[in-house]
Amino acid sequence: MSFPLLTATAVLPAIGAIATAAVPAARRTAAKWLALLVSLATLALAIVVLVRFDPDGDRYQLTESHWWIKDFGVRYELGVDGIAVALIALTALLIPFIILAGWHDADPLETGNTRWRPTQGFFALILGVEAMVIISFEATDVFLFYIFFEAMLIPMYFLIGGFGDRAHEHGEETASTQRSYAAVKFLLYNLVGGLIMLAAVIGLYVVAGNFSLQEIAEARANGSLDMATNTERWLFLGFFFAFAVKAPLWPLHTWLPNAMGEATAPVAVLITAVVDKVGTFAMLRFCLQLFPEASKWATPAILVLALISIIYGALLAVGQRDIKRLVAYASISHFGFIIMGIFAMTSQGQSGATLYMVNHGISTAALMLVAGFLISRRGSRLIADYGGVQKVAPVLAGTFLIGGLATLSLPGLAPFVSEFLVLVGTFASYPVIGIIATFGIVLAALYTLVLYQRTMTGPVKPEVAEMPDLRVRELVVVAPLVVLLIFLGVYPKPVTDIVNPAVEHTMSDVQKKDPQPEVEAAK
Repeated sequence: MSFPLLTATAVLPAIGAIATAAVPAARRTAAKWLALLVSLATLALAIVVLVRFDPDGDRYQLTESHWWIKDFGVRYELGVDGIAVALIALTALLIPFIILAGWHDADPLETGNTRWRPTQGFFALILGVEAMVIISFEATDVFLFYIFFEAMLIPMYFLIGGFGDRAHEHGEETASTQRSYAAVKFLLYNLVGGLIMLAAVIGLYVVAGNFSLQEIAEARANGSLDMATNTERWLFLGFFFAFAVKAPLWPLHTWLPNAMGEATAPVAVLITAVVDKVGTFAMLRFCLQLFPEASKWATPAILVLALISIIYGALLAVGQRDIKRLVAYASISHFGFIIMGIFAMTSQGQSGATLYMVNHGISTAALMLVAGFLISRRGSRLIADYGGVQKVAPVLAGTFLIGGLATLSLPGLAPFVSEFLVLVGTFASYPVIGIIATFGIVLAALYTLVLYQRTMTGPVKPEVAEMPDLRVRELVVVAPLVVLLIFLGVYPKPVTDIVNPAVEHTMSDVQKKDPQPEVEAAK
């Protein structure tokens, strides 16, 4: 039997999480280094997966399949297509930066016999989330996917509620209350979505007789499994609802600003750049592949919801006073673009959406982590408490600007390519939706440039006059992300070459072809 590479990629961070949690309480630094080394080893395995994957080969590669619960037809079944490979690489890449950025976020608040923050638990939970996200990208058994899709809520709940941001304008007691509220809201929203999906998963089993994604899709394609129209639509809605909560899509988005606002900056990146990508990925893998006719039936309504997310998220970002909540609402707008690209049902739209998932992860990580470094220095998340930072910390201000310009999709930086593809793909099939969505770009420029102007330019406020610039550890976190934003902005081919064949398979699943441009005959 060949080496189970996909299993190893998911199991390694899980074992690392257990080992990190078991480190003695007095050895906090050892726990940090252990978590970092495990994350780097996981990145190495993800690179091996990337190298071994052949974009021109079978749709699902590096497959593994073993019976798990045979009486119920549940298999431990893994396989990756180009979209999954790209997102596994993104996840494995970001986790080491998240760990480095949060190096001191779980240190004891005070010494002596006062409250202790379990440092080992913080880093163990991050590795646990990584393991669950990676296996969610790998799972081709619907029930196996569901287990880890829901299980990742548990460590995320504790990361939000137990390790929240220390910078709070109303004191620690109020901050603790708001962290608990944000964590519970995150959990309840996602649990409700998961319970609805569970009903749909059971319904799918009743109809299909198994949980294998590949077997069900093949049966749908060759006509041996014929779902009634209403049955397919109800099952689609059950799956889509859970993914839309995770994504997050308006009006199921309201948990995200609370969660990102109260979490530490690295955990906020973990939420929006890693965990939320499972929702949009699952729309491509499960909704479109299992329920192609229902996906086409729901497309107009979903495109309207995505458009509302784009404009609504951007408008609320413009009016924010809190830096982290501004980034959260900007992410809601960006996820609207991703979902719009998926359901535009064009190859440009879906390629752009997949590329957007990768680019959004990198750009949001760059912006939010630098914002976290800024907030940790001043001790405040309020935009009004800053001013003139570029004069005292020019490197911090410069990296903050690059992250912001990437967020507004400036040409030459990675998100521009993906946003352009999404808009082109949408305009080809739904021109009105595509035209209105471009206003989201204008609003993105507004909230990003206003944020930079108010925090980095102008007179130096006394509270930031002695602010230190980025330290070596912080530069190690930010510099590679900036390099990636520039590299993928001018040369996105390495990612598109991997994801395009998978997009072609998805287009074939829904039996859609790109609309041909109308060209007037020469007179």
